[in-house]
Amino acid sequence: MPEPFVAYLRVYEPLSSFDAPLHEELAAVVERGPVDPFDAGLREQDVWLRSQLAAPPRLLPGETADGDVQGVGDVLVLDPKEVPSGPAATVGPGPLVCPLDLRGRAAAALVGFLGDSELPLRTAALTVPVEQAKVRASAVVSELAGGAVHVLSSTWTVPLPWFVLVDPEERCVFTEPDRRRVCWRVAMADARRRVARAHSIARQSIGDDGPTRILRETGRWLERFHPHSAVELDYGGLVQLMSTSDLDADTSAEDVHAIVDAMEADDAEEVATRYEALRDFWAEFASRERHN
Repeated sequence: MPEPFVAYLRVYEPLSSFDAPLHEELAAVVERGPVDPFDAGLREQDVWLRSQLAAPPRLLPGETADGDVQGVGDVLVLDPKEVPSGPAATVGPGPLVCPLDLRGRAAAALVGFLGDSELPLRTAALTVPVEQAKVRASAVVSELAGGAVHVLSSTWTVPLPWFVLVDPEERCVFTEPDRRRVCWRVAMADARRRVARAHSIARQSIGDDGPTRILRETGRWLERFHPHSAVELDYGGLVQLMSTSDLDADTSAEDVHAIVDAMEADDAEEVATRYEALRDFWAEFASRERHN
C-alpha cells in the first residue's frame, strides 16, 4: 500500500515546555521510541485503518469505542542541532517533540467532511448516525480550543504560502530507495518573522483573501506554540509522485520567496513569471487527485 499522498507542516516543541501530566506521558512515549519520520505517513494510515477495522469500529483513531481517549499517541522527535536558525533565534532545549495529534486532526477533518459531502456519501462512510458523528467530532474539536494540533496536512500538493516559512537553501533531500524524503526545518522565531513579513506585503499587494488569508492563519497557528520550537515542512508521501528530475527541477521555495520580494518591489512581471513556473510544476501532481 502506498504512503498517503499528503504533505505536512509540523511544529516540534521542547519536551520541557509541556506541563504535567502531559509532560510525563510524552516523555514515556519518547522513551519507548518515537516514530521514524520516514514512516510517519504510513504510521498514521495504519493507526486509522486499525481504528476502522476494530470491533466495533472507532469513529476516531486514538479513542475507545465509547469515545474515551487512549493516550497521547505517537510522536516525532527532533534534535535542535538538526534545525538551522538565524542569529536571533533559539531552538530547544531538546528533545523537540511533535505529537501527531491524530484524534484531533481526524475530528477536524470529519467535521469538514460532514459539512461538505452529500448525504449518501456521509451515510455510506460512517458506522454511526450522521448527527451522532457530528456531535462527537465537534466535541473533540472544541477540546482543542486551548491549544493547537502540531501538524497541518495537505493532500496532493503543498500550499504555496507554506514555502514562505523556510530558507530555500536549507532543503534536505533523501533519495535512498524506500527512504525518499524532502523537507525543510526552521527555527520558530525565523518562521514567524518570515510569515509576518510575507503577510504584510501580500495584504498590501493583493488584499486579504487567497494566499494572504493562508499566511494570516498560518501565522496565528505558529503563535500558539513555544517560541523556541522548530517548524518542519515535509513533502511526505508526495515524493512518491516525483522523479529525481522533478526534485532537481523543484525551485518552489525560491520562487515563492522571489514572489514576495517582487510584490514588495511592485514588479508584476516577476510575480507572473515565478507564479507561472510554480503553477506548471505543481499542476501535474495536483491533477492526479481528479483522476484518483
